[in-house]
Amino acid sequence: MADTGLFQTQTQKLAIGPQMQQSLQVLQAATIELRQIVQQELAVNPVLELEQPDISLQDAIPDDPDTGEHYEQLSTMAEEWRDYWSQAKTPTHRSEADEERHRHMMESITVATTLQEHLRDQLRLWPGTEPAVVDLVEFLIGNLDERGFLQSSLEDLSYSQMLPLEDLQAAQEILISFDPIGVGASDLTHSLLIQMQRQGKEGTLPWKLVESHLDDLANKRYPLLARKLGVSMELISRASDYISTLDPRPGSRFASMQNHYVTADVIIERDGADWRAVMTAEDLPRLRISDAYKEMLSEERTPDAAREYLREKIKSGKFLIRSIQQRQQTIQKIATEIIKYQRDFFEKGKAHLHTLNMSQVATEVGVHETTVSRAIAGKYMRTPLGIFEMKYFFSQGVSTEAGDDLSNTAVKEAISEILSTEPARKPLSDEKIAQLLKQKGILVARRTVAKYREALGILPSHLRKSFS
Repeated sequence: MADTGLFQTQTQKLAIGPQMQQSLQVLQAATIELRQIVQQELAVNPVLELEQPDISLQDAIPDDPDTGEHYEQLSTMAEEWRDYWSQAKTPTHRSEADEERHRHMMESITVATTLQEHLRDQLRLWPGTEPAVVDLVEFLIGNLDERGFLQSSLEDLSYSQMLPLEDLQAAQEILISFDPIGVGASDLTHSLLIQMQRQGKEGTLPWKLVESHLDDLANKRYPLLARKLGVSMELISRASDYISTLDPRPGSRFASMQNHYVTADVIIERDGADWRAVMTAEDLPRLRISDAYKEMLSEERTPDAAREYLREKIKSGKFLIRSIQQRQQTIQKIATEIIKYQRDFFEKGKAHLHTLNMSQVATEVGVHETTVSRAIAGKYMRTPLGIFEMKYFFSQGVSTEAGDDLSNTAVKEAISEILSTEPARKPLSDEKIAQLLKQKGILVARRTVAKYREALGILPSHLRKSFS
């Protein structure tokens, strides 16, 4: 008989503390989201103030031996923060027209609600959820792409973040119950199944098509599907019509709102014969510790409880300021590495974008690959060729006849150019496209062309053919 009784076991779990959560949130936030984070912190932390960067944090530092060491640290931080802002090239004067445009832009931006904000609002209203579970749902919300799908699988997130897989699965179950329906899914198939489940379509023909035959359905292989499932082509067609009413990108309506503005976080500009990355700082919140509260902390008549409260709030404010500073420095270092690897892009154009992965940049910057991923999320660079999302510069690629590495983004550009002039009644096959690319010095196999074509959302030749 098996022994019964009480036993103790030890397990390891990674606990994400409040400060670490805030640091990750600041790093991953776009400029507009960062402004909102700061506004929220200003509402709950009375010692924080929005101020111009030329005001020093070291004013009115008390001589109290209990607080002297703490303010010495604040003073050091103030020097670093002021130095950073002095290098940020922030305009000191703006014309009335510039002020009006800036005010209109900022007021317009606050109208729109992001997908993440929409989901977090629902999370705050979710009943009876333990704080640890809320943290994990919040973590998954931060890992959604513009479609509303997880950017990485739960298994990968579990491994990279040292989080229990079953806890992440439980958090995902909560997330996929939120609006819009289908958000929080692992992929397109998962999202469509969630939407059909809400409509009571489990086990139906459309369900079977999405669950096991989505590729055949997307390629309109109706005769093949009819034979496989033993139904008429008419039923397959009806099922396809129903599936087309589902939303393949449930989060995109938040990403494509009319009042969505892109603010460049980095400007790539010429510096003699070289290029450099300059951080934009005009719309970035600038924080300082309030002089009034520093004086209150230094006064002997201040009660011990109030003194301890102020120390805690100053510590929290200091951490936020440092997190913002670290965010800026990390983004600038990553942008500098992008310049080093993608110099040909800036000088010769999109067709010269080279292969680059996050691990390469992470090694040079001295951070983990996931830090690079978070730092570039939703961040943009203004270049001589226009504004690009930072993740645009990270991609795998192929070799050319000259022995160079060409990014898959550049290959896609070449494929799009070839297909833009193909005959409507005789579209080019993937094999023919591969041959034309070879004439341009780009060596890719037919199956690689097919993969890039599908990524571009271009149908195969037999579905592109026009009979008109």
